[in-house]
Amino acid sequence: MPTLLLVRHGRSTANTAAVLAGWTPGVHLDDTGRAQAQALAQRLAPVPVADLVVSPLERCQETADALRAVDGPSGPRPALRTEERLGECKYGDWTGRALKDLTKEPLWRTVQSHPSAAVFPGEGGEGLATMQHRALEAVREHDARVAAEHGDDAVWVAVSHGDVIKAVLADALGMHLDLFQRLSVDPCSVSVVRYAPLRPFVLRMNDSGGDLAGFAPAKKKRRSTRRTVSSDAVVGGSTGAA
Repeated sequence: MPTLLLVRHGRSTANTAAVLAGWTPGVHLDDTGRAQAQALAQRLAPVPVADLVVSPLERCQETADALRAVDGPSGPRPALRTEERLGECKYGDWTGRALKDLTKEPLWRTVQSHPSAAVFPGEGGEGLATMQHRALEAVREHDARVAAEHGDDAVWVAVSHGDVIKAVLADALGMHLDLFQRLSVDPCSVSVVRYAPLRPFVLRMNDSGGDLAGFAPAKKKRRSTRRTVSSDAVVGGSTGAA
């Protein structure tokens, strides 16, 4: 069961302008966002990353490029693997509009209190439930591929967007999508999920400054040794990642 690091892109020009960017082209990291991504790359330096799967939007690609700029413990990071299904929710006619104006729309209340029923208006508008479905499909497929190619001890990174990561975390926590607004995912934060055969384990959420070295796989004494994958939670609480 590989370890998945869900990384939200660094702060963008749309974040500072309080605009709903969606799939608008040309939305880049601002100076703070670039600094956040560079700092995260340093935090990830002790962690071997088997794969980097990234939303196609510029702010995620730029964040992932910053992560690749710092080598891991075994050398250069893998090339980026772009995944459309990890792209931002398609907000339709809401795209590009100021958040202060969107709060006056009747749909805003649905997005807040009953997001599973929210479908954004206009051509190409997507429902939040549809977004969650395609993001989970992508995450599960890539997790299985990483396990097959690199083993159960592998660590991989998915760089995506706030609502997408919140939807993936809600599923991992066993929460209905209608509760996902209770979660916070800040720019360039890291959330950690491990998918076991029986259930996912959420190891960390919205981490913007903690030590990530503990997620590096332990060194094996013998190459032939293979760790047994367990779906059981530790009664009374685990001893931690390290």
